[in-house]
Formats: sequence, structure tokens, C-alpha cells
Amino acid sequence: MARRLFHSSGKLSFSEQFFPARPKKLWLKARGFVIAPINIRRLGPASAKNKSYVGWLKRESMLYQANKIATKYSAKGSMWQRPFAKPRPRMAVKMASVWYTSYGLSLVTKDNESILKTLGSDELWAAFHTIGIDALHTGPLKLAGGISGWKQTPSIDGHFDRISNRIDPIFGSESEYINMSNTAKANGGIIIDDIIPGHTGKGFDFILAEMGYKDYPGIYHMVEILPEHWKVLPAVPKSKDSINLSIETEEELKHLGYIIGKLQRVIFFEPGVKETNWSVTKEIKGVDGIARRWVYLHYFKDGQPSINWLDPSFAGMKLVVGDALHSLGDLGSSALRLDANGFLGVEKSSEDQPAWSEGHPLSEAANLLISGMVRKVGGFTFQELNLAIDDIVNMSHAGADLSYDFITRPAYHHALIKSDTEFLRLMMRIGLELGVDPASLVHALQNHDDLTYELVHLWTLHKDDLFDFRDTQISGLELRKIIRQEIANCLCGEAAPYNLLFTTNGIACTSASLICAVLGITDLSNINSNNLEKIKHVHLLMAMFNALQPGVFALSGWDLVGALTIDKEKIKELIKDGDTRWINRGGYDLMGINHNAKSSTAGMPIASALYGSLNEQLKDEGSFAVNLRKIIAIRKKYSIDIARQVDIPNVSHKSMLVMVHVLPENDMIQLSVLNFSGDEISGSVNSEYLIAGAEIYDMFEDQVIGNVDDLNTFSISLSAYEGKSLLILKAT
Repeated sequence: MARRLFHSSGKLSFSEQFFPARPKKLWLKARGFVIAPINIRRLGPASAKNKSYVGWLKRESMLYQANKIATKYSAKGSMWQRPFAKPRPRMAVKMASVWYTSYGLSLVTKDNESILKTLGSDELWAAFHTIGIDALHTGPLKLAGGISGWKQTPSIDGHFDRISNRIDPIFGSESEYINMSNTAKANGGIIIDDIIPGHTGKGFDFILAEMGYKDYPGIYHMVEILPEHWKVLPAVPKSKDSINLSIETEEELKHLGYIIGKLQRVIFFEPGVKETNWSVTKEIKGVDGIARRWVYLHYFKDGQPSINWLDPSFAGMKLVVGDALHSLGDLGSSALRLDANGFLGVEKSSEDQPAWSEGHPLSEAANLLISGMVRKVGGFTFQELNLAIDDIVNMSHAGADLSYDFITRPAYHHALIKSDTEFLRLMMRIGLELGVDPASLVHALQNHDDLTYELVHLWTLHKDDLFDFRDTQISGLELRKIIRQEIANCLCGEAAPYNLLFTTNGIACTSASLICAVLGITDLSNINSNNLEKIKHVHLLMAMFNALQPGVFALSGWDLVGALTIDKEKIKELIKDGDTRWINRGGYDLMGINHNAKSSTAGMPIASALYGSLNEQLKDEGSFAVNLRKIIAIRKKYSIDIARQVDIPNVSHKSMLVMVHVLPENDMIQLSVLNFSGDEISGSVNSEYLIAGAEIYDMFEDQVIGNVDDLNTFSISLSAYEGKSLLILKAT
């Protein structure tokens, strides 16, 4: 007989009450939890006829919970005490400018200790404080996946297919989350949570929508297909609950007036798996006894039905806002990431054109509503918006306070690969010219995703524009092709078999495995002490690029321990559908608290960690973490994080990058000068912002190293992969 695990509250958790033991998939292995079986026969069949089943779905649905949460905030004076209409990026950066981006499924904990308890430990936050990290971005922690009958099905996208406001027991409990928030605040930090305004999983809300229950169909872009047109629809295999539409069926349903047809792109395109953004359900009997088949939109995987932000019921909007308020008000978070929030509006175009699905004004309006609500309650938001730079600018006027830096992320990797910063300088200048404030960006090392190199700016709005590159002019589309090919040639294939392509989006790799490829290491087992020092040096240069400019500097646990990718043979089950990103999500022991662990608490195999735990590194003056602390200390001492970037000047050596900033105090000029090559280089630095005769002060060395000449120029030498932070002192 299965024992029941009671939490400190004395009550069974939600999963323990309702879900039998889940399959021991790698991403759902809940160590320390035994899920109690339930008497399904007593509860009755999982059908629309069973009021107990429908009532259970309703009570656990996100929409139902959102309506309850709203009563805590409606008609309260506290909702009118803060400005909310305009983004406030520098206010957000001041709250927390250096972030640790967690991925709970990869974290190693002590035996029988939850992930959230580990993330809320005093020891961890003391280490963060020492390094200069002042925020923890949790990643998605709530129940995700789907519902099949009375059972939960596993997440299909690393918990980015949310189905509930409840914390998944695999991570811990709600009380442990609240404790984590309190520990962060006690150490001068904050917690950043996730909401997903673009889609849910196929959970309680989606099942009710399929049953035609009340306003639940209004949550989604789903359309009921009349029985006389079912002959157009493909049959759904017995093992599945839906099937992706072919391009031909998509066009036929558009012609019949059901859907808007082809969108601007098919994310995660894969022949035979996802050829369009639409899927169709099997025949489902509703609460009214009518059998229906639905076609629904999903920008991402078929288990992630897209939310409709302009349905007359406004059910989708209520669901998302309720989720946000729960994280901020009940769990104690101070900020939220808006995941995939650039895809909230979709509209029919002319007959021969794809539907308007990117950069849509409805996305801007929806983001204003979400971000405004968060600002109303004292928090801030950031967005992962992989769109053209024009669209990022448009959505920054009234939406999220901060945006993920998709502008320079693939570009600085390309600079390392080619020892040439030309493309990086080009992208940074385009951003400045179009009005992107670097202080509004989250400049990151690795996160849970692949190295995204879609370069959307160059193949959507600007594919036919001409760009100056390598002494000629080429179209955006051709430039994109060149950059992507050069990145792929270096980072995967025979040159680096330990990294893998991820569909057409990017390359699955860690920061350390990317650096290994740049250094020409073809076999990770051949890394020696000399290689290790080079890897660490390049990694610190990458950190300097991101940290020594305005905005947020973000890094992951994989960065902090120097994790490599894991052998694909160890996770064949996870990557069999083409999602190769799991190789860069290996388990890691951040604090060195469980040396015997063979996998993370959630079951991910342990990745090789080149630098060791933070406990070990903070005792070693030459470690990655200690050198990282020095970079962050300079960043904070001189308020580089809230400075203004005013110039990306030409350089006299192709491997050099110079960023010119005006510091907030006394309008002093700071320069970040970096060498993206493995050779020592010398060159001159010139900018109209340099002051003739001024002294040049090296912030790291704490000494004057020269003067600016009468041509607003100075000379400098940099060793391999070296970076400097320089202050221009006005002549006395």
C-alpha cells in the first residue's frame, strides 16, 4: 500500500490528492514524493456527463482561480498608488541588475530536500551576495503538461506548458517558495517568476474548452468544425488526442472560412510532426451532449494551445492576469518574465499573404495590460521577444520594462568564432539607431534554451535591405545566411559533435561547450589544465561583454559551474522528438552539497562541471566565480548598469570592440574595451566622446594608464581574450 506524504501543513498536496504515480520520465522523477492513488471508480468516469469530473476540472482550472484572485485586488486603494502606463527599465535594473537564471529540473539538492528549499537556503544566498548576484529567476515551477482523464501527463516543453497556479511537487511546496522569497529579501535580493501569456498546456482549462463548457473555449484560438466538413480533417491516431494539419488542409479550412491559415513562420517546424501552426482534436462530446471537433492554433508544440487575447469573453486575459497576481501577491515574487509574449495577436491578411502574426498591435496592447497590472502592484516585467528590432522598440513603449537581448547574443558568439567584431558592431549600432536603450535589455550568458540564431531582424522586415558587411553591400537575407552558416560550422558537426542543432532555431550548447568549439577542442574528454584556463578566460570575456554595459547581466548555474553538454545517449528519450536542448540542461551541484548524486533531483544526468561548486570557487582567488565577482563589483561601483550607451566606434583591429557609456554620476565617460581573439592585439581607440588631454584610468588595475591625444584618440594593447573597463578623467 502506497504511503502518503504529508507536508508541514498536515494536508496532502494537490498532486498527491488527485494524481497517481507519474511515469518516471527524466523530467518528472519526484524524489521524496510518493503520489497516493485515488479511487477513480468512486469518482466516476472522466467524461462530460460526470458532474464530479467537470466540477473538479473547473475548480482546478486557471480561469476559475483567476476569478477568485481578482477579488483580492478589485476596488482596493492600493491599486492606484503607483505609476503603471510606461516601462521603467532603470527602476527595474536598480531593483536587481545581476540575475541568476535557475532551471529547477537541473539543480542537485541534498537527499530528500526539495529544489525550492535549496534555492531558498541561507548558504546559497550568502554566496550570491558575495558574488554580487541580487536576483533569482526561477524559471517555470508550476504544474505543467496536460490532463488525460483523472491523470496528469508530463510536460512536453520543460514546464513551459503550464496548467495550474499550483507549484509542482517535483520542485517543492508553496510554503517553500514563499520562504525562498523571504530569504532573498533578507539578503537584498528578489525573486523573478514566469508567466506564459501566449499559451497553456492541455490541462484543466483546455479540457473544459474542448467540452464547450461556458466561456472556456474563449480562452483559446479554437474553432468548431461543423460535421459536414469533418471529411476535410485528418484522422487522429488512437494514441493521440490531436494531429497537426497539413499545409493543404490548412489552406482548405481557410478557404471554408474557419481559420486564417498560414502564419508568418512555423516555429519548431519539423516535417511530418509540425508543418503548420494548427492542429485538430479527435471527436469530443461536450457538456451539452454534442460531439465536436476543434481546430486550434499553437505557435509552439501541439500541447501548447495559444491563448486568444481578443475573444468577447476575455477569458484568456483573465487567466493570464490571475496567474501574474498569484505569483506577485501570494508567492512573494517581485518581477515576472513574460514568455513568448510577442505572439498575442493574429489577424487575417490578403488572400495571397500569410496572416499577420508578429509585431501585431494586439500584442502591444496585451503587453501593456499585463505589464501595467504588474507595475500597479509594485513589480516589473521582462520579455523574451525574439522579433525584428523595430518590433522590440514598438513593444517597449508601453509594455514590459526589460527585454531579453536577442540583438547581440548570437552576434557576440559570432565575434568569438571569427575573432572579428564586425557583425556584433553592426547589430549594436542598428539597435542604437532604431532606439533600443541597452539599459532596457537583459544581457545574458547561457539560459535554459539553445543558442538562438534565427536573426529575425534580417529575415522578416529587413530581408531585402542592404547592409555594409565585409567591404560590400548584401541583403539582410544573405547576411543572415552567412552568419548562421559560420556559427553552425564552428559550433556543431564534426568540429564539435558534443553540440547539436536545434531545429531551425539554433544550437544546443552550454557557454563552456561553445567555448570549447571556438578553441578547436573536438573531444570534451581531452580538456586539460591548460585548456581549462583558456576556457575560463574566454568565459570571463563573455561575462565582461554582458556586464560592462547598461542593463541587466544574467547568468545561469551552468555558467557558474562551467557545465558542459551531456551525452545525447544518456537522454535519448528526451530528445527523440527533436528537442535537442536537453543536452545543455545537464544536472549541476551549485553549492557542492551532494557529491554522490548521479542526477539532478528531477532526474537529469549530471553534467561535467569544469569550475566546481561555488563553495569551492569562492576559496580560490583564481576561480571563475571570484573573477566574476570583480567584474560585477566594478559594474556596480560605477553604476555602469544604469549608464547611457552613446557610441560603438570603429576599431583599428577587427577583434576589438569598444563600447562608450556616459555614467549617471557627473556624466563621466566609461569605455569597455574587449579583445575577441586568442592573440595579443594593439590598436587605437577613437570617439567624439573622448576628451583631449584627459587621463585614462584602468578600473581593474586602479591606476592611470595614459592620456587621450589631441585627436580624441589613445592607443591600447590587449592580451588574448582580455577586457578592460576604462574611465576618462577630465584634465585638471
